[in-house]
Amino acid sequence: MSKRKPEWLKVKYHGGENLEQVENILKRFSLNTVCEEACCPNRMECFNRKTATFMIMGRECTRNCSFCNVNKGIVQPLDLEEPLRVAQAAKAMNLKHVVITSVTRDDLDDGGANHFEKVIKSIRELDKKMIIEVLIPDLKGDIDALKTIVDAKPNIINHNIETVSRLYPKVRPMAIYERSLEVIKNIKKLDSSIVTKSGIMVGLGEEKKEVINALRDLRKVDCNLLTLGQYLPPSKKHYPLKEYIHPDVFEEYRKVGIDLGFEHVASGPLVRSSYNADQAFVR
Repeated sequence: MSKRKPEWLKVKYHGGENLEQVENILKRFSLNTVCEEACCPNRMECFNRKTATFMIMGRECTRNCSFCNVNKGIVQPLDLEEPLRVAQAAKAMNLKHVVITSVTRDDLDDGGANHFEKVIKSIRELDKKMIIEVLIPDLKGDIDALKTIVDAKPNIINHNIETVSRLYPKVRPMAIYERSLEVIKNIKKLDSSIVTKSGIMVGLGEEKKEVINALRDLRKVDCNLLTLGQYLPPSKKHYPLKEYIHPDVFEEYRKVGIDLGFEHVASGPLVRSSYNADQAFVR
C-alpha cells in the first residue's frame, strides 16, 4: 500500500487570533490537551474555533495501547488544584460545550473517577449552562467508580471502543472489548438520562463487516452518539497503518449507523472523538 496521504487527509492550515488566545489560556492555567498530546490533525482548526479537549490527571498513561501517542511512564500524583483550573480555563475560553478526557490511571483505586467528579462540579459552579462531555477510560470495569462520574451528572459520557474485537490483543492489549461495551451499558443502567457516546478508528486491518458488527454491539448497549475516523499512526513505532479508508466508505458507515438508530454519527477521515462535539449534542 502506498504510504502517501491521499488528498482527503490533507489538513488546511488554520491560524489567527483565537489560536493564540487558546494557547495562552492553556499555558496560563498549566493544562494539557489531548489535542496536542495525541497529535490530533484538527487541533489548529479547533483552537481557532476556541475549543479544546482538556486532558486531566497528568501526561503519563498506565496502559500500553499501540495506537496512542500519549506518554507511557511513571505517573505523577494527582494535582488537587487541576479541577478548578480546568473550570477557569473553560470559562475564560467562553465555552458552551467542554470536553474532558484523561490518561488511564490504573494505579488509582477508583481509576480517577473522583477527580473527574471534582472537575465536573468545578465547572458547574462557574457555569451551570455549559454542556459537559467526559471521555473516560474503562475504570477496569469498576461500577462504583463509574457511578461516581455518573452521579456528577455530565451531559455526555463517552467511552471509545477504538477498534473491532479481533484487533484488541494487538491494538489494546490491556483492554477488553466486552468490558468497554459494559461501560456504555452500565452508564445507562445507572442513569438513563445521560447521553452515551463511543468511537472507532478504521484503517487498522479490520473488515467492513467487523465494523458494522461493532456498531450493532454499541446499539445493543444503547449508545447514542458515534464517531468514526481514519487511524493515523503517530510514528513508525506505533501500530502500523494498514489502509487509507475512502470518504465514500465513511459515508456508508454513517448511513449504517443512522439506520441502526444512533442519534448522530460523525464519520469521516479526519473525525476524532471530540471533533465538533458541540454539533452532535442537540437535545
